Amino acid sequence: MRVLSKRSWQVVWLLTVLFVVGGTWAWAAHAAGDPTGGKGMVSDWSKVKQGPEMVKAITNLKVGLNMTWVLMTGFLVFVMQGGFAIVEAGFCRAKNAANIMMMNMMVFCVGVIGYFLCGFAFMFGGLGGTPTLGDTSQILNGMLTVGGFDLLGTKGFLLTGDFYDVSIFALFLFQLVFMDTAATIPTGATAERITWKAFLAMGLWVSMFIYPLIGCWVWGGGWLSDLGTKFGLGHGAVDFAGSGVVHMVGGAVGVAGAIALGPRIGKYNPDGTVNPIPGHSFPLVILGIVLLFFGWFGFNSGSTLAATDLRISVIAVNTMIAGGFAGAAAMFRMWIWESKPDPGYTCNGILAGLVAITAPCAFVEPWAAAVIGILAGGWVCDAGLFIERTLKIDDPCGAIAVHFCNGAWGLVAVGIFADGKYGDGFNGVTGNVKGFVAGDFTQIFAQLAECFTILIVVAGLSFIFFKILGLFTPLRVPASAELQGLDVPEMGIWGYPDPEATFSPTIFKTQPPPSMPPSSTTQRIRRQ
Repeated sequence: MRVLSKRSWQVVWLLTVLFVVGGTWAWAAHAAGDPTGGKGMVSDWSKVKQGPEMVKAITNLKVGLNMTWVLMTGFLVFVMQGGFAIVEAGFCRAKNAANIMMMNMMVFCVGVIGYFLCGFAFMFGGLGGTPTLGDTSQILNGMLTVGGFDLLGTKGFLLTGDFYDVSIFALFLFQLVFMDTAATIPTGATAERITWKAFLAMGLWVSMFIYPLIGCWVWGGGWLSDLGTKFGLGHGAVDFAGSGVVHMVGGAVGVAGAIALGPRIGKYNPDGTVNPIPGHSFPLVILGIVLLFFGWFGFNSGSTLAATDLRISVIAVNTMIAGGFAGAAAMFRMWIWESKPDPGYTCNGILAGLVAITAPCAFVEPWAAAVIGILAGGWVCDAGLFIERTLKIDDPCGAIAVHFCNGAWGLVAVGIFADGKYGDGFNGVTGNVKGFVAGDFTQIFAQLAECFTILIVVAGLSFIFFKILGLFTPLRVPASAELQGLDVPEMGIWGYPDPEATFSPTIFKTQPPPSMPPSSTTQRIRRQ
């Protein structure tokens, strides 16, 4: 038998002493008649009688469990930031890899600043309460109301005063990572040509104002959520985890940014035909998709804000079904009509299904989730080709087709497929959420109201924002920097220092780089 060393015996003695001291303290607390051990933790349930004490103990336990659930799913959503980063880097050229990765990291840091300063206050300052996380009704009670319409929160700036509260902090963290997703989406649509200063301003625009504005109207007790109680349109705008608030908003900012910047050099010929500009790494894209799919379980299931809401299993399964069916649908769409199962559109098909199921995930049966996914997979292909060929909007990562177009589809899907088995009291309306399949023909109008509001307000104001910003700082990098790649001009380093894996900083000052050989499928798709 091996003899313990002197240091090992010291560790054993230390653990023994701690055990004895702790046990003595617990026994003393119990003997003194405190069933919670003096720390609010119930150690002897037989001492807790039926009545107020029991109710309080169970309530505290539920709130603690819910808070843990919200924090853990928030951490899971944060993993999606890495997924977005490597998806976008893979879809873009090697000479921009460091720039793309840096944008995806710093959009979070910039977003934290903006959301902390005023974004959270604008969005949730007038929410009214968070029943699953504890009573905050006396804290979240500041709402700007104009003409009977609730427009903007007015309390909670810098999380000071009453907002220094454990329940508020849990909600803040969870909603911060949602905001970060919305702020990240435009980086894909504006990639390979936006200046660093314009990118930073865009991050602040999303985190401080435009995302919190729509978030307040839908999730923060604003006028879109009141369409049910005030105008009889179902349950008002129902957007469970953010097909509209997060994805369509991010996509709308991306639309405005891509139009304001214009297409990349060499994307379109004078006659309007499309030249392919393939990304440098599909392995990165596919790895990123897997990370995003994983994080989406936290994104959707965590939106219950309660581990005690057993609907979380339905939400998770619907999320998985929609993503899987959408990926298969996109693959077959390209395989049948374009002769090859295009990896780019297949990957974006998976994302499209996940985006589309985000709003209805809690309200539909699995068969409906499959239908939503199938239609999303086909829709992202057709929308992407239309945006590129007909509208002549250059979106290197397909963010507009994925997030804007399928965010809208997800909102509409609630009004069609909600089956009336969940959502009692949602947005203050008695009864479960119902769509066409359950006999409610008014819910669809509330969903369309959210769609058109995001289209008009977010895309319109964001385009104005970019135009005004362009008066103070260039939106787009110089042509020489774009041809060289943004890694060195904007970041000062190469993403891939090996010159065989990148473009030389001096080769393409006078003429554009030769086209990289695209796959036959991509070339055939984009030339048409």
